[in-house]
Amino acid sequence: MKRLTLISGIIVLLSCFAVKADAQYYFYDNSYYENPLLIEFGAGVGAMNCLTDIGGRKGIGKKFIKDVNLGKTQPCASFFINANYKYAFALRGEVTIGKIQADDKVLEPVKETTFGRYERNLSFRTTISEISLLGEFHPLFIFAPKDDDEWTPPLVSPYLVAGVSMFHFNPQANLNGKWVDLQPLATEGQGFSKYPDRLPYKLNQIAIPVGIGGRYELGSQFFARAEFVYRITNTDYLDDVSTTYVDPQIYDSYTTAKRNTALLLYARQKELDPTYVVTEGDQRGNPNHKDSYMTFSLKIGYIFGREKRR
Repeated sequence: MKRLTLISGIIVLLSCFAVKADAQYYFYDNSYYENPLLIEFGAGVGAMNCLTDIGGRKGIGKKFIKDVNLGKTQPCASFFINANYKYAFALRGEVTIGKIQADDKVLEPVKETTFGRYERNLSFRTTISEISLLGEFHPLFIFAPKDDDEWTPPLVSPYLVAGVSMFHFNPQANLNGKWVDLQPLATEGQGFSKYPDRLPYKLNQIAIPVGIGGRYELGSQFFARAEFVYRITNTDYLDDVSTTYVDPQIYDSYTTAKRNTALLLYARQKELDPTYVVTEGDQRGNPNHKDSYMTFSLKIGYIFGREKRR
């Protein structure tokens, strides 16, 4: 909440500066000129996907986005306010909501190459709720002729974007048609004294968004964007999978219903092979690689700050 208040305060402050800015540095077109600082509001829709321990491609998996299962892509939406200084730099506050999911069953066609990842038979889904503070850099405007009243900004502007975000997630698995929250089950022994190095993971995390985009001027008051943003996170539990299998006896302290659920979801190989025996310490995930998620969005926005020429 404190981070949300800080981001909101920065954007409100920039909005006040934009209202008070009176010095124009170029004409937008024959009808409008503009202030150095423009405020933009907008919304977007797009696609969200992830890179986690679950799913992936053949073998031990590919690097970076080559391991993404495009068939698991889910929708997302966003709302933003942008403070744009002379089109060269911008500060953006944005809220993004979407879903990610993955499933080891996608590996069935190449299961002979996946070193047991298909047989692991794990799956998950989660909603991602994110609030971010982003900076934009538009290289085409760095050397723009600020003193030339006849100069018109280009219709298309590529840009780089990076910043910081806070996001909430809550991984779930489907068990007999019902979606079950995984974090309270401690499927990898988080919080148990037998595994002191495995602490319960937090459902609110920090990410570093980095990406590229392109902005297109639709007219004097509207613009469109296409943007790809990749989130670097510090958690390996977007999918509730990170390290090795635990001793199932640790769940004996649970209530009967919770224990039965934990035993069914911490290891799911028996759904494919009833004779399979899970051994404590066998690899469940890869703790050396953190999870990540990404979005591709199409956005449209409205511009405040352009004024009619008299």
